[in-house]
Amino acid sequence: MGSIDTTGYSFTAAPETVSFDSFLFDMDGTIIGSTAAVEKHWEGIGKDIGVAPEIILQTSHGRRTIDMLKLLAPEKATWEYVQSKEALLPQLYGSDAVEIPGARSLLSSLISLSAPWTIVTSGTIPLVTGWLKVLNLPMPEHLVTAESVQNGKPDPACYRLGREKLGEVAAGKGKEVLVLEDAPAGIRAGKAAGCRVVGLVTSHSVEEVLSAGPDWVVKDLTQVKVVRKGEEDGKFVLEIGGLLVRN
Repeated sequence: MGSIDTTGYSFTAAPETVSFDSFLFDMDGTIIGSTAAVEKHWEGIGKDIGVAPEIILQTSHGRRTIDMLKLLAPEKATWEYVQSKEALLPQLYGSDAVEIPGARSLLSSLISLSAPWTIVTSGTIPLVTGWLKVLNLPMPEHLVTAESVQNGKPDPACYRLGREKLGEVAAGKGKEVLVLEDAPAGIRAGKAAGCRVVGLVTSHSVEEVLSAGPDWVVKDLTQVKVVRKGEEDGKFVLEIGGLLVRN
């Protein structure tokens, strides 16, 4: 993944300790970085629909392929077409994907404590399962994918469904749910679903991430660590360090 310009900012603020009942992870830009593969994906689709891939890439990150096609080429906006295209990404471009630093460690820590977690992504089932297999990353019990909801991010439906799948039915029920996201559309979706959000600066500029209103901003997941499981309340205690500050 390319380096994001963070001129004028640093990740040096003192850590905060917070507790949550469950965790919802975005996929691309949060658990894995597959920008190079996605660019090749859109290059292929761009040829199919007669649109320059650089135009598509200006607004595609964090959004479902089918939603982009509804705007650019409605005749191609079918699940059969989208799934067939996305299934090829891990198969053809597996070497182009990398883990986001800290992702594997954070997931392992949560799994070791039996913390409820899942993936809420704009990718299809073939894409998500393909990437997890290629990178040998854990598969959650539940998945929320592009096919799961009528409207994609920034609509909050996906994160609301994620909460439901983990038993955290609604905001205001005393359950604290943390969303981990890199894309402004996803950050907005998480906030609108009643979750608190950690925004990662892995794919967008600091200003773009901040504009979406996350509760915390970090460089990557090496700055999010599981401390313990609370003995009395059963919540999972995290330390979020290296927080963003303006220089």
